[in-house]
Order: sequence, then structure tokens, then C-alpha cells
Amino acid sequence: MSHLRFGPEVIRSSYLITESQFLACHQWSFLERYDMLQFCQPGGVFLLNSVYGPDEVWDKLPQEVQKQIIDKKLRFYVIDAYKVAKETGMGARINTIMQTCFFNISGVLPPDEAIAKIKKTIEKTYQRKGPEVVQKNYKAVDHSVANLKQVNYPQKVSSSLKMPPIVAKEAPEFVHKVTAEIIAGRGDKLPVSVFPVDGTFPTDTARWEKRNIAMEIPVWYPDICIQCNKCTLVCPHASIRAKVFDPMHLANKPATFKATKYKAKEFGDVMYALQSAPEDCTGCTLCVEVCPATDKKDKTKKAIMMEPQIPLRAQERENYAFFLDLPEVDRRLVKVDTVKGSQFLQPLFEYSGACAGCGETPYVKLLTQLFGDRAIIGNATGCSSIYGGNLPTTPYAKNKDGRGPAWNNSLFEDTAEFSLGFRVTIDKQNDYAKVLLKKLSGQLPGELVSGLMEANQSDEKGIYAQRERVALLKQKLAAIADPDARNLAGVADMLVKKSVWAVGGDGWAYDIGYGGLDHVLASGRNVNILVVDTEVYSNTGGQCSKATPTGAVAKFAAAGKPMPKKDLGMMAIAYRNCYVAKIAMGYSDIQSVRALIEADAYDGPSIVIAYSHCIAHGIDMAKGMENQTAAVDSGAWTLYRFNPGSYDKGENPLKLDSKAPKMTYEQWAMTETRFRSLAQVMPDRARALMEQGQREAQARWKLYEALAVAGSSSPFAPPASDKPS
Repeated sequence: MSHLRFGPEVIRSSYLITESQFLACHQWSFLERYDMLQFCQPGGVFLLNSVYGPDEVWDKLPQEVQKQIIDKKLRFYVIDAYKVAKETGMGARINTIMQTCFFNISGVLPPDEAIAKIKKTIEKTYQRKGPEVVQKNYKAVDHSVANLKQVNYPQKVSSSLKMPPIVAKEAPEFVHKVTAEIIAGRGDKLPVSVFPVDGTFPTDTARWEKRNIAMEIPVWYPDICIQCNKCTLVCPHASIRAKVFDPMHLANKPATFKATKYKAKEFGDVMYALQSAPEDCTGCTLCVEVCPATDKKDKTKKAIMMEPQIPLRAQERENYAFFLDLPEVDRRLVKVDTVKGSQFLQPLFEYSGACAGCGETPYVKLLTQLFGDRAIIGNATGCSSIYGGNLPTTPYAKNKDGRGPAWNNSLFEDTAEFSLGFRVTIDKQNDYAKVLLKKLSGQLPGELVSGLMEANQSDEKGIYAQRERVALLKQKLAAIADPDARNLAGVADMLVKKSVWAVGGDGWAYDIGYGGLDHVLASGRNVNILVVDTEVYSNTGGQCSKATPTGAVAKFAAAGKPMPKKDLGMMAIAYRNCYVAKIAMGYSDIQSVRALIEADAYDGPSIVIAYSHCIAHGIDMAKGMENQTAAVDSGAWTLYRFNPGSYDKGENPLKLDSKAPKMTYEQWAMTETRFRSLAQVMPDRARALMEQGQREAQARWKLYEALAVAGSSSPFAPPASDKPS
């Protein structure tokens, strides 16, 4: 919500606007969630971004909105800003379009003068990004005026629609009383008494906040689909999912629900369904971009295609609700180390408020799929903490047993140490549980005690079996009148393997929190670190970090960063007892899956550095996975896994997972505005930095190639006495 004042005199008001002469609604879905017109003055102007034209929009409005327009005698205008943006090459960017409409209607300036000033501002603002960007904005301005229409509405309420409730009736009481009020923008009116006394808020609440912002959503065509599940892997918001299930569950399916026979045999004779969440999807189109399956007769048609959301919303809402009620797959039967298998696991990170097409969240979502409710996450402040735990809703979710990841956000600078504290505590409680087990062994079945003490929890079957034993243990302990039995019941869950993760961006890992990160790597403790590397401080405005690559423009590097990117992975490899992986889902999705699994399996410190495309790069976010591939193909990002466990096998622990560069550093860089903008204003410097980046990429590849040699000549083949334990 933006408040802007205009007037002939200096304005010194310190209060927000409560009586507005002009009000614009940029998203149609806001009409269903907010009282958009409450602050509009009688006789004021209402501008609506609408897919419906002036002749059909009236009866698409909720009754409440119609009544306010009539009662306040508003001048009502509509424009399909997304259509204009698409036709003029602006993508989904509509700010310039809506701004032009404001000046054309408001009378603050004569329209011709206003448009001339807008274009002058566009040139000043975007000239560094190249003439193409400037021309696109010019075109958007010109098309805005042509597509702006006034609505001549009747003087009676005629709509059959009413504003829906903020959250579904099935939502918990707290969500209705507190969360929904905040979602509706009425949080300031809540009394202190409704808030939890200790400040804790429930998790698993993002599913009640239907943002409903996608203009188009993915539609599945089963006859074309090859059931690879790549689409669900890259979805930043867990809003497209796959399930396999017994055919009997289709008995009461909605009329438009789609399912087809599963093509593989690992689950037996089952059905397969791919379903999108129409009100949680952001319309980023990443799923369509990565879909490899095309119609044999029409190569332009894929197994997933984007189609207008509004006509499909009601039926797909019903279909998605039915889909969610289908049983989750038995984790013990899933090949979790495959892309396809991993995507049958329930995501416990869903519907976050991250940018549409975010490059970070697919990794976080995958982490919760692979390690589920035994994941314990310490999160650095940054983008991942904002979309991970920003009120009023939380995207970290629970499974059918009411369990989910434990998520905590500490300070920016101490997340690695914070997470190490989890590990130390868990290990101590695990040790204590085993001490008590031995003390009580005479009062417990011998096979139960030995099973708990010696459990192999290296896979889902082993973890499931240990949980069954812990449940039985608690039953037995309830019948034992001994303080040790009560104490053991309190720590028994720590006998089940936990997966501890420190998660954050490059600003934390490379810069402000590096000292703590290095301390954790040096500790030898079993802590996993996931760095979602956007190569810039994304959350705080795009400042340069030590992860920013050579030649990239950022705040504090306005003339292009002159120094190479810090090689965090190589610094970790130097310890020789840390698992280290560098991944990019767009280049190799299977390597990303396996790296996270190997990091969790390694009994020691691990760090996984994940290339995360970002809106700050100045790219088409729908092509994010292509940008990841280009970064690897240019040598700017090298994929590898360093697993100290290979020492014991007599193998080189370093495995290169990407091929030698096949395009230049400049060819990749010039696909992104963060590099290209420098070439517009300082071409000689840009050219020199591109040459420097090329040399660095070649040298980096040759170094890793040399370190990855096989056999006894490997630099990582120490004498037996030097092998880490």
C-alpha cells in the first residue's frame, strides 16, 4: 500500500492518507481480500487493473465493491495492465503503466506534459540498462493511454458475487481470530490480549493465505506427460505437486480432476496425478520452461501449459483440495536419491511469499522433502528468513502426524554457531537417552534396548523402524514408576536421527557470518550448511558481497566488481574432513538432489553452495534455470562434490559434476542486466572486466580439473595415517 500526496504547497503531514481523491488497485485479487475503497473520497477516482473490459467488469465485482462505487459516486476506470505489459515486452512489470494512467486521469499535470516528464524519467532511470529497456518502457507508456477506459456503471448493485472470507472456515481458531485479521490489513486494530503471551506463532499457516496473484496457472496434459517430476522440483512455492495412489481413491473425484496410470512399477499398479494450486501459484512459468515433454504432433504444446487463471480458479480449487486429501506415499518405498522419487515426498515448505520464480526456495523446499519432520533449521536473516517466517503466516508446514521441521531465525552474524548449538544439544540428549536406556535395561525388553542402541538409520526404512521402537519405548516407560523412566521419556525422541541445517544467503555465509561458518566447519560436528547464493545482498537492496562475480554491477560496485568471487567451497575443502558440494539445479537437478542427501549422510560438517538466480540479476525469472545452466557452461560456476568418505574407498573425494566451459564468461554475463548495464556506460571497463572474468573462469576450471584426477596421483590421496577418522 502506497500513500502519495500532491499539492501546490509544501506538505508536512506526518499521517497516512485516510481520504484519497485517487485510488488504484493493481491486483484484481485485492478486491476479494481488502476493503479497497474505504479511504476513497466521495466523487474520487478508482482505477482498477482488470482482465475484464469496461462493458463486462461491473458484474465481476463483489457486491460490496459495487455498493461503495455507487454510494461514493466514483469515477471508475479500468485497464488490462498485464496485457499491455506483455504486448510491450515488459513481462509482468506494470508500475510504469499504472503510473501513466494516474497522470492521465488525475489532472495533477496536463496529460501531454505528464507523459513527456514520465519518458524523461524513464530515460534517466533505465539508460544504464540499455536502449532496449528504455524503448520498452516508452512503448508501455504509449499503449497505456490507448487501453485506459472509463466504466459507465448502473446505479444499482447487480452482482451475484460477495467478498469471500479471508481464510477458509476449516482454519484453526487462532488463524481466524489473529492471522486472518493481519492478512486483511487490520492487524493494528487487534488487542494485545489475542496474541500468544510468549510471542510464539503457529507454523503451517501459509496454506490459509490465498494470495491469488497468478494471472495464468499451469494446466496438465496427462497424454503428453512423461512423469519426470521436474516441474515439481523447480516450483519455488510448492504449488504444483505429484502423487501416486491406489485407484480406489478416485471413487469420489471431482468431474474435472485428472489422473493417469503410473508408468513405472516401484509402487505397483497405481495412479499418477499432477496438480497445481490455483490460488497459491505465482504464475512464474518455471514449471513449463523445464518441462521436457512435448506433443509429437505439435512441438509447441508441452505436458504443462500456462492458461488464464480466472476461468479455471473454482474448478482447480476443488481439484487441489481433493488432491491434498489423497494419501501421501510411504517414504520407505521411494527412491529418494532421484529427481522423480524425491518429488513424491511431501514438501514441508509451501506457498512462501518469495518472489515469483525465486531461485532460492526450490532448494529449501527440496531440503524439507528429503529430511521432512526430522529437519532442524537455523536460518540467517535475509531473504530466506523473510519468506521463511515473516508474519502473519509461516510456510514451514506439518505432515499428517502433526510434525514438521523445527525452524529458527537467529541473527545475521551467528546462524552457523546457533545451528551448532542445536547439534551439541541433540547429541548430548542422545547420549543421555542411551545412558538411561542402559540403566533401565533390566525393566525393558532386551531386543527393544539393543534395537534402539544399535539402530541403522541410514535410510527411510531405518528411521521408520527407529520411530516405531521409540513409540513402543514410551509405552513401556509409562508403566515404570522411576524418575529415570520419566527423564528417558523426555529425551527418547532424540534417539531418532536428526538433520541439522544452517541456512542462509551469500551475505551471511561469505561475509558477515563467515567467521562462525568457518568455526562450525572446523568443529568436526555433524552440522549441514546450505548457502543459497544469489551473489548479492538481495534482501537489503542489492549490495555487493564477496560472492559477487567479476564485472557485476551492484551497490558499492557501481563500476563493476573488480575482484573475483570468493571461492568458499575451496576454503572448506582445505579442511579435508568437510563434505563440500557446489550445485545448480538448472544445470543438473539430479546432482542437487544427491548432494543434499550425501551432505546429510556424512557424519561431519558439510556445506552445500547452491546457485540461486535472483530478480536482482536483471533476468527474465521464467528463464532462471536457463541462466543457471549458462553460468555453469561459462565456467563462472563449477559443479562438484567433495566427499571425505571416499578416502576409505581409495578414491579421490573430489568429483567434478559439470563439463569444461563451452561458452565464454562474457556470453553468459551479457544475458543479465547486472553485467550488461556496465557495458552501456563504461564499455572499455566492461570489456576489460569480461576479459578478466574469462581468465579467472579458465584458471578455476583448470584447478578443479587438476584436483579431480583419479588414482594415486590425486592431490587428495593422503597416506593411510593421514586419513580423517
